[in-house]
Amino acid sequence: MSGRSLPPVESLRCFVAAAEQLNFRRAAAEVALTPAALGQRIKQLEAQLECRLFDRSPRHVTLTPEGQALLGRARAALEALRACHEVTASEGTAVRMTLGTRFELGMSWVVPSLLELRRSHPRWHVDLVFGSGPEILERLEAGRVDAVVTSAPSARAEWTAQPLHPEHYVFVGAPSLLDTTPFGQPGDAPRHRLVDIDASLPLARYLISAGPELRFDDVWCMGTGAAVLSVVREGEGVAVLPVHMVQDDLAAGRLRLVLPEIELLSDSFRLLYRATSPLAEVLAELAEHLRARSLR
Repeated sequence: MSGRSLPPVESLRCFVAAAEQLNFRRAAAEVALTPAALGQRIKQLEAQLECRLFDRSPRHVTLTPEGQALLGRARAALEALRACHEVTASEGTAVRMTLGTRFELGMSWVVPSLLELRRSHPRWHVDLVFGSGPEILERLEAGRVDAVVTSAPSARAEWTAQPLHPEHYVFVGAPSLLDTTPFGQPGDAPRHRLVDIDASLPLARYLISAGPELRFDDVWCMGTGAAVLSVVREGEGVAVLPVHMVQDDLAAGRLRLVLPEIELLSDSFRLLYRATSPLAEVLAELAEHLRARSLR
């Protein structure tokens, strides 16, 4: 390797994810890339190392002997990099950054996580900016925030995406509504009011893209996920909502699953920031901190 450049860290992360999953689609979701982008990273790594790391067929992915030999070293290298972050992130280093997030997720998960962060890094100061998914992405693009926590679709070469948590969705309604006007089979579903954040249906798309066409009397746009949840609890409509927002309501019987036989699409939360950010190493450590704390 003396005459060759070192493999990029992101390429090693992609390789380890693919080697552990032995499925490029699942590995891509783990590192917040498209399968095509992950495949390109693997190809670039194979070209740099001048060897084939995977045997791929339409049905199976297996490690080659070279891939098996690299896996242990790649894991050790990534662990060593994490250790470097821990050593260099001393309490005496003052850091200030601005983080964008959605209101509901920010209040239930980001704020408690940042309070915990202050105990381990008392000189880290994280300012929060709340907004919708598009709004916080616009702020990142304009340089008004250093990073954002989002599940909004985004794929830009100049941004680094640190995966945090998968986000699963359910289609729900209140028993008071469903007992009066129950949903039948998917093809014969009676009409109900669909409640969502705005007219682009950012929540309902996880159902509409995965299931059959459903008819609704109308659409009620409530601006935030918290408002959507409040309206649905009162039996004024049905909605697609993240599991972490409604799991207590489902357990208590305040909400009920609608058409549970339909498997909704899922997404993932990511920490996005510019790859050239002077805070890139600190933000990578912030991602580790957030990743270790369960969604609420």
